[in-house]
Amino acid sequence: MARRVKRKQNVIQNSNKQEENKQKENFSITIYKELDKNITNLKKMLGEPIDLVVRPFTVRGTEHKCAIAYIDGLVNDDLIHSHIMKNVQLETERKQLPDEKVKLFEVINNEIISASTEKGYTLDDLSNALLNGDTIFYLDGIDKVLLIDTRGWESRAIEEPDSETVIRGPREGFVENIQTNLVLLRRHIRDPNLRLKKHYIGRRSKKTIAVTYVDGIINPDIVKEVDRRLRAIDMDDAPGVGYIEQWIEDSFLSPFPQLINTERPDKVSAALLQGKLAIFLDGTPLVLVLPATFGNALQSPEDYYERWTIGTLIRGLRYLAAFISVFLPALYVALVSYHPGMIPQKLAFSIAATREGVPFPPFIEALLMTITMELLREAGARLPSTIGQTIGIVGGLVIGEAAVQAGIVSPIMVIVVALNAIASFAIPSYSVAISFRILLFGFLIASAVFGLFGIILAYIMINIHLVNLKSIGVPYSTPFAPTFLRDWNDLIFRSPIPLISRRPKYLQAEDEKSGNTGGKNL
Repeated sequence: MARRVKRKQNVIQNSNKQEENKQKENFSITIYKELDKNITNLKKMLGEPIDLVVRPFTVRGTEHKCAIAYIDGLVNDDLIHSHIMKNVQLETERKQLPDEKVKLFEVINNEIISASTEKGYTLDDLSNALLNGDTIFYLDGIDKVLLIDTRGWESRAIEEPDSETVIRGPREGFVENIQTNLVLLRRHIRDPNLRLKKHYIGRRSKKTIAVTYVDGIINPDIVKEVDRRLRAIDMDDAPGVGYIEQWIEDSFLSPFPQLINTERPDKVSAALLQGKLAIFLDGTPLVLVLPATFGNALQSPEDYYERWTIGTLIRGLRYLAAFISVFLPALYVALVSYHPGMIPQKLAFSIAATREGVPFPPFIEALLMTITMELLREAGARLPSTIGQTIGIVGGLVIGEAAVQAGIVSPIMVIVVALNAIASFAIPSYSVAISFRILLFGFLIASAVFGLFGIILAYIMINIHLVNLKSIGVPYSTPFAPTFLRDWNDLIFRSPIPLISRRPKYLQAEDEKSGNTGGKNL
């Protein structure tokens, strides 16, 4: 019995020591009471950078020394002058200040500095605040500091995103400043149930992430799952939301994007009101919306700003464009190489006449032209906008005409590849369009090996993959499979707005009724 008691005592002592060590690790680099020592430690920690500004001064009317420190370029100089320096120098002269330093510190915090403040106790707190654009206020003799919000770096103006333009709709898009982006979201959703949860990502960058959703609508399980995945992220920096997307997606082997990325506030607000969740990252205008389904890939805000007949027609054209962008070159290769009897007689003779003298089989011909179009598209995207458009159009015409004149490819192949490229431009999501372009090469190879049977087998494999794919636990192929017939009124066809009275059933929203507010299934 005595041995058991000793063992228990040792276990308790070890656990207590571990807790003490953890606390020491977390608070090992504490703030000292000596002002000069604190400033020296701050400069050493940051490596004495040239943009670190330290301004020592004394509280007017007393002999108490104090100082402020900030990173030049990350702060608003006017805020520092008006809310800190001016107040501390003028207001302290008018007030009867206490001699005790602790009380003086609280008076400066509560009555003199007019900007929003927090208290910092370690050098880690200081570094995080300083590198986020805050200003640090030291008071000699106090082992804590004030972290004053003075962020004010330069940012570009709000404008419409180039990749998501609409004819009828708001002309505003997100920018690189997360605070501005959250304000844009607030302007669209003025609901007290809108929740904004802050996270930090990156061991070294420590960038701010905002997880947004509408409480009372979203399924709480989605919030818990996203929070769990975000906490599992472990990397030095996240320059863009694409890094976060690759960390939290369900399958990194899938060619399909399992999260939506957008720069439009109206698209994000519509998704949140449907019961989805959005992730904002400081430093990028793109926002992640999740969960996503295959039906979201071919939807656009333009569908809802027009009348339902026009929206249905445009959406139907997108589904046709998706089919052409994936299957058209493969169908051409399969029919010409393996199944010419399925082609109408006159058309078959016309194709045979145009292919006379072409040295390559249809598969090599299609592969060469498709790769050429991909190179032109990539070159146009990397060049300045005006030159890029010229390269894409003129390059395609010149190379296509030269290839036909040289007898390398047939004119019908140029038409097929051109239709394929035009159809891919009709896909509203850039990530989805790239996924379709990847599948195109797979279907081309399958058609070259097995003809139409290869296309059918590849199509079956893609469908098996889709029904097994999930986005944050939600089936990617829903509402096709599993089937939710109620959600089909806003899938391929866009029903009139008054008839879209309920949120998507597959999201299992707490409040299913959307109140006829234009429930967009984005």
